[in-house]
Amino acid sequence: MTIPRMPDGWRKSSYSSSQTNCVEVGRAGDGAAVRDTKDRAAGYFTTNGKQWANFINAVKADKFSA
Repeated sequence: MTIPRMPDGWRKSSYSSSQTNCVEVGRAGDGAAVRDTKDRAAGYFTTNGKQWANFINAVKADKFSA
């Protein structure tokens, strides 16, 4: 059984430096972890590298526009 590495290197977007309603992204193995900056104690969710790449590509392709 492999014990997952704890996420590290948490950061938030430089575009939200003065905001408090943000998410932070950290490194988690070959993927990423995401958490709410206002409620860090609530935990985080993780993705593997392929899931994270797919998400980033969808954001860049504007797939989440209303």
